[in-house]
Amino acid sequence: MLQGVSEPTPPSRPALPGDPDALAAALEATGYLPDEGLATAAYLALVMHRPLFLEGEAGVGKTALARALAEVTARPLYRLQCYEGLEASQALYDWDFGRQLLHLRAAEAAHDGHGTEELEASLYDRRFLLARPLLQALEDSPSVLLVDEVDRADDEFEAFLLEVLSDFTISIPELGTVRAETPPLVVLTSNRTREVHDALKRRCLYHWLEHPDFEREVAILRRRLPQVTEQLARQVARATAQLRGLDLLKPPGVAEAMDWATALHALGARELDPDTAARTLGAVLKYREDTDRVHALARGALFGGG
Repeated sequence: MLQGVSEPTPPSRPALPGDPDALAAALEATGYLPDEGLATAAYLALVMHRPLFLEGEAGVGKTALARALAEVTARPLYRLQCYEGLEASQALYDWDFGRQLLHLRAAEAAHDGHGTEELEASLYDRRFLLARPLLQALEDSPSVLLVDEVDRADDEFEAFLLEVLSDFTISIPELGTVRAETPPLVVLTSNRTREVHDALKRRCLYHWLEHPDFEREVAILRRRLPQVTEQLARQVARATAQLRGLDLLKPPGVAEAMDWATALHALGARELDPDTAARTLGAVLKYREDTDRVHALARGALFGGG
């Protein structure tokens, strides 16, 4: 929060899980099923106040973990979606020029006798500041900050982010310094479209996420989609795993597996047969080249059997 500005006492929050197993159980209660290594990494990030850097293929559950951690800890979640050309002002704050102009015109119309310096200072009041995700996460502490797909941002933004994560403070020239009373739980994700610099990785705890194994994926489908039959969940998980081994442009993740199972259930399917699977490939594959490749293969070998 801004130094020197009193804030109301925040509401009490639930106690943090006491060990990785307790955190894993709490995450499972939200519908997120972590393995032992991921639960341990997330627990250490919580207790050590260190950012958690998650790397892996798209769709393995990196973003979903941040949401689940926010739910478990009863913290607000702020998401910064990275992209090429992202600038610091778009992640930190900006001034609401429209409201500032209205304030200026109102002051001039009122002829309130304020001097030029006093009027100028009033334009940079906190009420005219538009907080972006980084500032929001620091002001509303404790919180969860998701920096999504950091590998899509430029080197300059990566260096700026490293500076912010070093001490969790932001300097606003017109207002002062914002410092998080409690460092946010920071989750950075990367699909490895490029290598992230070592300096940022060294600041973080690191974990590589794989696609879940067969039994875990079945468990995820059954937990998140209880209306889907056990047989259909197992067949979708098996077929999805086979699709991931076909050298596709975009191998399907867990989210696509859930979409596929949902689509099949919506059509009344209780098991995965080749014809229904072929008609619903748009739920699991997102490139024409991938769809053509799968159609060119023997469909029964992929989608048949239980």
